[in-house]
Amino acid sequence: MPRQERAVRTRALLLRSAAECIKEHGYDGSSTTDVLRRAGVTRGALYFHFPSKEALADAIVEYQMPLLRPLPGDCSLQSAIDLTLSYARMLQKDVVLQAAVRLATEETSYQPGTRPYLWSQQSVADLLHQARNKGELLPHTDPDEIAVLIVGAFTGIQLLSQLSCGRSDLLFRVCVLWRALLPGIAAPGLLLRLRTDEKRAEELEEADAAPEDRLLHDVG
Repeated sequence: MPRQERAVRTRALLLRSAAECIKEHGYDGSSTTDVLRRAGVTRGALYFHFPSKEALADAIVEYQMPLLRPLPGDCSLQSAIDLTLSYARMLQKDVVLQAAVRLATEETSYQPGTRPYLWSQQSVADLLHQARNKGELLPHTDPDEIAVLIVGAFTGIQLLSQLSCGRSDLLFRVCVLWRALLPGIAAPGLLLRLRTDEKRAEELEEADAAPEDRLLHDVG
C-alpha cells in the first residue's frame, strides 16, 4: 500500500475509533489510550496525525462540514428540506457524525462553541435566501430567522429522538417539523410539490456515498 494511502487510512481509523469512544463514553470519559487500544495503532501514529485528544475532537466536529453543503436541485426550498433529511439519515448510521453531535451538545471540558450551529444555520439560510429570490417563499418570510428556527428545532428533535429510541424515529420527526412549518413559509403553488416524506431520505441516501467512503475522502 502506498505511504500516502496508508496515512489516509490510519487517520480515518483513528477518527472512527475516537468517534466510537466519544459516542459511548463522552469526551471526558474517553482517553487517547482508549482510542489507541481500539484502533490498534501506536501512539506515534496517533501523534503524527493528532497532537492531542482535543485535536481529535476538533477533527470529529469538523467532519460534519461537508455534510452541510447544499444539495443540488432546481428548487432551493426542497434543497433545504433535503439537507435536513440527509443529515438526519446519516445521523442514524454514521458513528463519526453521532460523536460530532454529542461533542456539540454535551457539557464537557471540550467546548466547540457555536461553530456547528453557525455552520448549519448558514447552510440553511443560504438556501432559503435563494428560495426567496426565486419566489418560493411567502413575502413575509425572513430566511435568517427561519434558519435559526430550523436548526434549533432540529437540535431538540434529534436529542429527544436519541433519548427516546436511539434516533430510530428521527426522520419521522424531521418530516413532521417540515410539514408543520411549510404552510407558513412556502409559496402556495409550490407547497403541494415539496417532498417531506421518509422515502425521500432513502432516495437521497441511495445517490450518496457510504459513510466509510466519505470518511476516507473528506478527512484524508
